[in-house]
Amino acid sequence: MLVAAAFFMENLDATVINTALPALAASFGVQPVDLNIGIAAYLLSLTLLIPASGWLADRLGCRRVFMAAIVVFTLASLLCAMSQNLWQFALARVLQGVGGAMMVPVGRLAVLRNTPKQKLMQAIAMITWPGLVAPLLGPPLGGLITTYASWHWIFLLNLPLGALAFALAGWLIPASDDAAASSRFDWTGFLLCGTACLLLMSGLEQVGGNGRLTLAMLCLFCSAVLLAGLWRHCRRSQAPLLDLSILRIRTYRTTIVGGSLLRAAINTTPFLLPLMLQLGMGVEAFHAGLLLLTLFAGNLGMKVITSRTLQRFGFRHTLLISGLALVLLTLLLATFGPDTPWPWMVLVLLLSGMARSMTFTTLSTLAFVDVPPAQMSHANTLFNMLLRMAYGLGIAFAAIALRLSEGWLPASSPLAHYHFAFCMLAALTLLALWDVWQLPANAGQLLSQQPAPRH
Repeated sequence: MLVAAAFFMENLDATVINTALPALAASFGVQPVDLNIGIAAYLLSLTLLIPASGWLADRLGCRRVFMAAIVVFTLASLLCAMSQNLWQFALARVLQGVGGAMMVPVGRLAVLRNTPKQKLMQAIAMITWPGLVAPLLGPPLGGLITTYASWHWIFLLNLPLGALAFALAGWLIPASDDAAASSRFDWTGFLLCGTACLLLMSGLEQVGGNGRLTLAMLCLFCSAVLLAGLWRHCRRSQAPLLDLSILRIRTYRTTIVGGSLLRAAINTTPFLLPLMLQLGMGVEAFHAGLLLLTLFAGNLGMKVITSRTLQRFGFRHTLLISGLALVLLTLLLATFGPDTPWPWMVLVLLLSGMARSMTFTTLSTLAFVDVPPAQMSHANTLFNMLLRMAYGLGIAFAAIALRLSEGWLPASSPLAHYHFAFCMLAALTLLALWDVWQLPANAGQLLSQQPAPRH
């Protein structure tokens, strides 16, 4: 629960300021568009430093790094609230990203290292829900705080939460985990990985934010070249930043390849849906927000039966069933229009939230089922990197689909463009399931056959 709360706090801060941008701009005396630097600084510092989190945890121990990350994140939140101009705010967001980059991956690693295999399913289910809930709650919560209090409270609320998390971390995370590692830090791998990730995220942001296509393609090309160099370096280095031999584990490789596409599709719906409701169907922002919360209700509702479903059907069948359900429900979203009955929309969104939750949790659990303890740190680092990138990939995919629709169907209504984007999203989900289909039938069998705990 401690790591889940930290994950929620970090994910919430990535999206909560979106609706507070006008208030922040007025306070700093700048244009709202200039505040994008605050969002980009946070996300880019997260992306850049996550690769170093595994080495730090091995070197200093999960408890020390996690507690230090909480201090940095909480202090940065205070500095964000005290900012008097745009650059002070941007620097504080960079520092906050540094704390978040250490806090969540190391917290997840502490859970993986200290949770028995028979309880791993329940633990992963608990710490994955913030990744689904926070992006949905962030924008309306930010608007609520800004409207009825002040934007400063968006960051000040982290202070008591951070103090409580610091105290709980010292109590709950075992001190025996603080064993030092002897390997040197792989600076070459870190520079290659960090630069490649920055260029990849920048390129995806250019595509998703209607930026310059030439610049986006240049960033993506340079990122691909650096990633190829990183792959070559990691295979030759004796102590690489990322141990790519873990990709030989079939279940882990599936969560990296097909799983990344599935997570991209899952993260795209909360981005596309409110745009379609407001710009395509003329729904008021308040009602669109209420409909979006239906996804949140489906996410939470599914957590109750996730473990029992996995024990009943196994990982492969559960992923195929929930993935095919996502394909069908996404196609149903493409049928929404002004005349669609509200009860039907609520039902589809509720079921979609349940399918998203089941798919997300199953992927997150399957990733670490067969990973040996010696490689857990490397597996966790790579997983967390791609978890962040999947969001950018999904937004970029949605933007490309909308642009293609506008080019191919120029005379169509805006609603038709969103319908096309949801159909493309369903196709992406179906493509990702091809990798899942190739999993052995008994993938994760020992874990999925563990008896469910009595409540």
